[in-house]
Amino acid sequence: MSTHSTLHITTLSLPINNHIDFFVFFGDRERNTQQPREMHKFATSLRRRTSGRDQFRRCFSQLAQRQSSIEESGGVPIIPAFDYSPPPYTGPTAEEILRKRKEFLSPAMFCFYKKPLNIVHGKMQYLFDENGRRFLDGFGGIATVNCGHCHPDVVKAIINQTTTLQHSTILYLNHSMADFAAALAGKMPGDLKVVFFTNSGTEANELALMIARLYTGCQDIISLRNAYHGNAAGTMGATAQSNWKFNVVQSGVHHAVNPDPYRGQFGSDGEKYAKDVDDLIQYGTSGNVAGFIFEAIQGVGGIVELAPNYLPPVYKTIKKAGGLMIADEVQAGFARTGTNFWGFQNQGIVPDIVTMAKGIGNGIPLGAVVTTPEIAKVLTRRSYFNTFGGNPVCTAAGHAVLKVIERENLQENAHVVGSYLKQRLTSLKDKHEIIGDVRGRGLILGVELVTDRKLKTPAKTEILEIMETMKDLGVLVGKGGFYGNVFRITPPLCFTKEDADFLVDVMDYSISKL
Repeated sequence: MSTHSTLHITTLSLPINNHIDFFVFFGDRERNTQQPREMHKFATSLRRRTSGRDQFRRCFSQLAQRQSSIEESGGVPIIPAFDYSPPPYTGPTAEEILRKRKEFLSPAMFCFYKKPLNIVHGKMQYLFDENGRRFLDGFGGIATVNCGHCHPDVVKAIINQTTTLQHSTILYLNHSMADFAAALAGKMPGDLKVVFFTNSGTEANELALMIARLYTGCQDIISLRNAYHGNAAGTMGATAQSNWKFNVVQSGVHHAVNPDPYRGQFGSDGEKYAKDVDDLIQYGTSGNVAGFIFEAIQGVGGIVELAPNYLPPVYKTIKKAGGLMIADEVQAGFARTGTNFWGFQNQGIVPDIVTMAKGIGNGIPLGAVVTTPEIAKVLTRRSYFNTFGGNPVCTAAGHAVLKVIERENLQENAHVVGSYLKQRLTSLKDKHEIIGDVRGRGLILGVELVTDRKLKTPAKTEILEIMETMKDLGVLVGKGGFYGNVFRITPPLCFTKEDADFLVDVMDYSISKL
């Protein structure tokens, strides 16, 4: 908590006897003591704002019970103050939803946590469960909610468009799609200015791979080991993790050695890894390829940022082989890296095709492929149509997202807060042997857990225990990596330094309780 010597009134949540509850706390922030005079003023104000004496008494009953509990909490981190309370939830319970989910939804679906959370409300960087319990969202719906949950400007754009025109068809004109395409093209470097809208990242990558094959006349695609590009026919071939690949035909894709600075054989020497791409072309193809698809920071793969100076030599190799460079910005794009708007810009190249989704719509199902006018012409050889791609509601949301990122300077915030968060996470590595690596940039960060730093043995079981404890203390993070031993930290870009401190303090506390 802050150390300002002023009266502080906030809503807190603490695990007390395995029960989570809320209470109003007030007192001197620096000395954490009650002040009778201020208490009386607050009581008078509260009495005016409550609907009856019972509410007033309950508030002070909770205060009396919890004040001593803070002192006895043994240093348990306290969630930052947040001036918002969600409306009461009256829907089905977690147990009811889980029962229906098991009966009517795919058995392939899985949940985090031993007792799955029923998340019913969101506001900016916070989520609320069915009991009104507030959680700090360190996962952002898998790097999706860039502007913050239910950002008022995005919500307003969606509502306004929905009440005007929910859907028609791209066979008619509508300004929403055209306006957003123009704005999106304005964020792209070079001649990248033709936009194809899709409904997801998988669909965007499928389209990008087809465009590359059509344009070059070649079928061979080069991807990276540890990559994830989707779960449809073509993108599953480009994905290179066995746990995401079904035993179906996946042809025409070659997987190069991953330039992983932590687990890779060449450490952070990107140029040495790049030699493998040339070898793949020389020994595994006709000498010509359709393209090279990459994530500047591999998300599902465990927040692995490609080794420095890797992409420039690969770019030259691919161009020599007649191929196109395809940047998958589904997770790293839209200001998340902080230093640049797009992840590929951190390696100083301009790709031929860029795919995007997730953060583009702040949770609305929306994706896009952006390429050059010359390359885009290949789709005129036949009819290409997408019923929902460019839907007015979705594109209105996407346009609002761009405006929020610019107006609220979220890229700079991702850089400043992300750098601070990474620094604090790195300090935990010096304290806890189980942390093998801290990586990423901006607000796309990874913390890899190992049981042996020298052998880099994945801490598969331990990460689950730590996640459970963090959740109990009010912090939600993701996990990933090939071994499932990496914390994926991709919060909304409105994250604050106070949020970062809370996340790190909770992780520190949770690891210490192993």
